[in-house]
Amino acid sequence: MRVERIMAIPLDKNTAKEYALKVAGQYFSTAIKKIKYLGGGSFGLAYGVEFGDSKKIVIKFLRAKDMLEKEVYDLKLIADNCPVKMPSVLFVRNADDTIPIDCYGMDLIDGSNAVFSTGMLLQSKRKRLKFADEVVTALHEIHCVKNEKFGDTIEPVYENWIDFYKSFAKAILDKAEELCSGGELSQKVIDALREAYDKFDVIFSEKVDEACLIHGDLNIANIMVDKKHRIAGFIDPLNSMYADREYDLFQFDNLTGKRFFLRETYMKKYGASKYCDAKCAFYGLYNEVYCFIKSGFLVNMIMKPLVKNMYKKLSEL
Repeated sequence: MRVERIMAIPLDKNTAKEYALKVAGQYFSTAIKKIKYLGGGSFGLAYGVEFGDSKKIVIKFLRAKDMLEKEVYDLKLIADNCPVKMPSVLFVRNADDTIPIDCYGMDLIDGSNAVFSTGMLLQSKRKRLKFADEVVTALHEIHCVKNEKFGDTIEPVYENWIDFYKSFAKAILDKAEELCSGGELSQKVIDALREAYDKFDVIFSEKVDEACLIHGDLNIANIMVDKKHRIAGFIDPLNSMYADREYDLFQFDNLTGKRFFLRETYMKKYGASKYCDAKCAFYGLYNEVYCFIKSGFLVNMIMKPLVKNMYKKLSEL
């Protein structure tokens, strides 16, 4: 994965809505009944479209070049190997003169994400643990897909996990040092990155034996639930790889994930390495800095707890 700032293609909500209406009309002959903005991040922007025959789809625009092939490939790959419903890709459209931005269409999973589903956080511990068990069981099915090599899903080339990940982490640290010297990143974050990297060989001393397929971004916001709080589907894989399966676990601690005991449930059910907690702290901090490097957006309410947690885990080594 390239560790560099990516310049997003300009796209505001109103323009994206116009594009979504045009794209929907190109691929479907049924009249459009409703269109709704679903959300967006640094490089993606999604609209839900409902047709007169009640069919519902999502059109996602990708505001960075060279994202389309991998995003569609990973979504199809993980959907084929996940027991929980995931969106099916309906069409893929490359940028052209009429719509100068890549996009693709997928079916809509009805429901809301588990962060915003009313009442999820207030459920009994028994129900939250049942929810966690269903989530981790499905994720483990994805992890059961193996490859002989580690690395990107499209073309994994590394003989072992550390060959890939240590050089990737060092590239993140080097770029973060550069941004810190330019005033874009605080010294506190750099200090935590340095101290964690100094302990890399301890934290990652246990060999990762299997190159497992990972979702890459299965936090609580990417788990869809229905009105009865049952799992309706998983969405939005990101940076999927054949990797250390524990690389998927740090996302379980993000947002309200700890309330559902997601990581603890996975570790208890499927086992974990000796330094899994420290590895997840490292993965989480370095991933957040990597996202900042790519996008230029720093969310302190996310970054600060990651720095604090990294120091806590380092003190326990």
